[in-house]
Amino acid sequence: MRQPQYSGVRSTGSMKSRLFLKRSLYGVFALILLGMMWTGYVYLQINKVESTVTEKADVGIILGASMWGDEPSPGLRERLQHGLKLYEDGFYKSIIVSGGLDAPGLKYTEAEGMRNFLVANGVPEQNILLENEATSTYENLLFSKRIMKEHGFNSAIIVTHDYHGRRSLEVAHTLGYDHPALSITTSSVLPMVKHKSREVLAYTKWTADKIFIKLGLK
Repeated sequence: MRQPQYSGVRSTGSMKSRLFLKRSLYGVFALILLGMMWTGYVYLQINKVESTVTEKADVGIILGASMWGDEPSPGLRERLQHGLKLYEDGFYKSIIVSGGLDAPGLKYTEAEGMRNFLVANGVPEQNILLENEATSTYENLLFSKRIMKEHGFNSAIIVTHDYHGRRSLEVAHTLGYDHPALSITTSSVLPMVKHKSREVLAYTKWTADKIFIKLGLK
């Protein structure tokens, strides 16, 4: 009886498909592993940041956060209270408050809401400079640096929350701030799991942006 003859094409094609699938799975697992390693690294960097203030500066820069209607949100109040204490302790005589409009229809920008809070707590309005346009940490510090130049300020203390400090300081260095100091506060009102998770994503985006900036592509 004649035996059927089979072509090796189907067998070879099947082997190639299995090999491709295997390599694809390895690639996916490798990406997942790299993502986990990167997330862990960033999380550690976020958590180990410390204040670097050792001396007085020309100006304090309080970075904005969300407004709740006409008032600073509880998280923003924490930054303002921390910045206010530094002012009262004599670390700087002038303050830049930085942050644009959260949403259409709001009465005040973040900067205006911050100014109102500081004035209500005893800071003379003439000592407060408004940066009303920024919509990101990069813009906060970019536009604030322009204000510093306009007023002849050379040194700055950046005021923000601890989870936000690492990225803020890196942005300042990238923008050419002259030995910027960082003063951070912890939060008792913000959900840290949420904010630190978002900060991992924000730091990842910033890392990519920093590469483009250094290459002159942004």
